[in-house]
Amino acid sequence: MLPARAYTAPEVLAWERRHLFAGTWTCAGRLDELLGDHTQRAVTAGDIPVLLTRHGESVTAFANTCRHRGHELLPEDGTSARPVVVCPYHAWVFGLDGELRAAPRFAETPADHGLVPLPVEVWHGWVFVNGTGDAGPFARHVGALADLVAPYAPEGLTLGARHEYEMRANWKVVVENYHECYHCPHIHPELCAVSPPTSGDNYDLPGAWVGGAMDLRDHAETMSLDGRSSGTFLPGVDRRRVLYLALFPDLLLSLHPDYVMTHRLRPRAPDTTWIECSWYALQEDVGYAEEFWDRTNRQDWAACESVQRGLASPHFRPGPFAPAEDAVHQWVTMIGNAYLGTPPG
Repeated sequence: MLPARAYTAPEVLAWERRHLFAGTWTCAGRLDELLGDHTQRAVTAGDIPVLLTRHGESVTAFANTCRHRGHELLPEDGTSARPVVVCPYHAWVFGLDGELRAAPRFAETPADHGLVPLPVEVWHGWVFVNGTGDAGPFARHVGALADLVAPYAPEGLTLGARHEYEMRANWKVVVENYHECYHCPHIHPELCAVSPPTSGDNYDLPGAWVGGAMDLRDHAETMSLDGRSSGTFLPGVDRRRVLYLALFPDLLLSLHPDYVMTHRLRPRAPDTTWIECSWYALQEDVGYAEEFWDRTNRQDWAACESVQRGLASPHFRPGPFAPAEDAVHQWVTMIGNAYLGTPPG
């Protein structure tokens, strides 16, 4: 395991926000929710404010800082439907393409003072931004994950339900818990009733991601309390397996025969993580999946919070991984290498 400081020290989290979140590809959310009715939205990539704009079919990202005195162009999560970006401080005006259009009381508009562009990608309906502007190509970041996700076509699915949680545990504890079912027989009776906790295997493929697949029991159609599906099965996907995939650093993708569930993570403090859990399907009614996973999520959050309290103990020492925790080992190796200067993926 990583040392306790990786989960408890404010200076470690500050470094991670800049280098692992802002410095790679952060998931800002779904395109239709971020910019569906707006031309602009402010988001945050790690510790860097970002402005997303949409003009026609083009989505662009800029540093959310005016080129005059640095004022934010929109407050965090703020939106605008204007055809131009107007700084609220001194009313400098920028086009949605970032070009400076007007600077009040200047005899001539200052040259070369357009907004600073940042890399942005739309992938299966999610928007990813690189806050520092110097990450490697998104295609290399995703790697072989693209082939695993493509059959589920999540960009064409409907948001059926969403829960938000704030839990008292480090963001890495959440991901590590997600990557193993060694704990499942002890805290997840409902999950074990529909999916054998010792089933499946993990992938070792290119990209900044970790994950694997687990099987459904013979009687189960999907992950629900009774194993039955009340939804529509997704065409062209494996009906007997569920894929659990984590795209670094903050998007967990759980791909089921009849729905896609995601967890989007934001670290609030070394011991606090905001989690947005969403269910997408071909139909709007996903109550059977929502009920099952809300119960399972809360079982996991209680375990993660207990782990966090244990990590804060002066008596904690990193322990060995069990054979079934190979995906956790892949994850912490990726994190550890990043601490040493090797970018994930």
